[in-house]
Amino acid sequence: MLPALIVVLAAALWAIQAVGAQLECVDAARAAARAAARGEPLDKVQEAARSATRPEAGIHITRSGRQTKVEITMQVRPAWATRLPAVTVTASATSGTEQ
Repeated sequence: MLPALIVVLAAALWAIQAVGAQLECVDAARAAARAAARGEPLDKVQEAARSATRPEAGIHITRSGRQTKVEITMQVRPAWATRLPAVTVTASATSGTEQ
């Protein structure tokens, strides 16, 4: 019974890690979308978003005349099992571009 309990605990910890990464992505995307919509340079916005997430996160910023959209994608893998497949977490935020 103890091995089964350890497996369940490990899976729960991995799920918590994935949810934490998702929340990182959401917060970074929201802050980056607000900054880009205000007209800040996109390279500075991308740098700020990268500092709020992990260095390997993919950040895609689209700014048009009406909307600014930021998408952040990250691969999450449990630290204790590098052979398991990674889980992809994605967050996006859209803000009206200020004129």
